[in-house]
Amino acid sequence: MAVKLTLAYDGTAYHGWQRQHRLRTVQGTLEDALQQIAGEPVVLYGAGRTDAGVHAEGQVAHFLSTRCLTPTDWTRALNALLPMDIAVRAAEGVPDTFHARFSAKEKQYLYRIHNGTIRDVHRQHLLWHIPKRLNVGRMRKAAAFLVGDHDFTSFCASGSLQKDTHVYLKAIVIQKRKDEITLTFTAQRFLWRMVRNLVGLLVKVGTGAVLPETLPAILDARDRRAAGPTAPAHGLYLLKVAYD
Repeated sequence: MAVKLTLAYDGTAYHGWQRQHRLRTVQGTLEDALQQIAGEPVVLYGAGRTDAGVHAEGQVAHFLSTRCLTPTDWTRALNALLPMDIAVRAAEGVPDTFHARFSAKEKQYLYRIHNGTIRDVHRQHLLWHIPKRLNVGRMRKAAAFLVGDHDFTSFCASGSLQKDTHVYLKAIVIQKRKDEITLTFTAQRFLWRMVRNLVGLLVKVGTGAVLPETLPAILDARDRRAAGPTAPAHGLYLLKVAYD
């Protein structure tokens, strides 16, 4: 049977999603737990590979197993074995044709910034602390130039093997509540480290170091060196993956 999992995790203690030899990863930890339950090796396929330190609220993965358990039993059994920084939020049976990655129609990422003068020691691994005040209005103005169908080469990590760098960025929503600024990005797909690179530039805009009107030229440059720095991994969350 095929089973779809919706997962939440704190990525602080992991070397990213993808299983790696002798390194602690989210996929590896889940597969080890699944093998204990299923009594057989289980391969888990994720909707996306989050980098080391990146978190998730709605990562989706699927697996095949000859062990027939109800979705509730899969959820309970996995959560009983998993460490406290990984949780199965839901499980459901899906057709064998379902694929967590290739069946996905839309993804949403959230980036959290703590924009306060004093660092919050209790949230230091969950938000990017920027003590200098950010101008959210300027950031929104710059973000408007990024929404739509563009070549995002300037925001794709150097060394990426992705050949198609055109992405339709459906929406960027920037909100501020007290000392926290959140940036939500929605698209069918994203390039490697694209969201963190976009956040890095938008923060430069927020500080006044980059003018919002320069965004079209940065896109047209198709050069990673034309854009801003890469935002730290620990502020990023895979928020949601949507399917038909």
